[in-house]
Amino acid sequence: MSELTVALGLAAPYYNLVLVIITVYLFIKLFNTPVKNKKVYLKPWKIIFIALFVFIVEEVLTVLRAAGMISIPIHINGFFELIIISLFIYTLLLQKEYNQKL
Repeated sequence: MSELTVALGLAAPYYNLVLVIITVYLFIKLFNTPVKNKKVYLKPWKIIFIALFVFIVEEVLTVLRAAGMISIPIHINGFFELIIISLFIYTLLLQKEYNQKL
């Protein structure tokens, strides 16, 4: 691998955490927006917000592992990704069910 790809691989978890902070702020703004229309369906967004927190845990563990503070197997990330994908699929199914009721 070139030095650029190694450097990006080391810095990517930090960039991800900074972008997640921005995303969490946007989610908080979304949830604090007053709902004028009772047909607004926020449950899928709340589940995506939970998936975001699972991603935060995964990234924090990745950063701690890269810093040598903890020693956990790398395949643990696959379990976190499985949870995130499952939550996304559940969100899509909820939205599909909601749209069929309309």
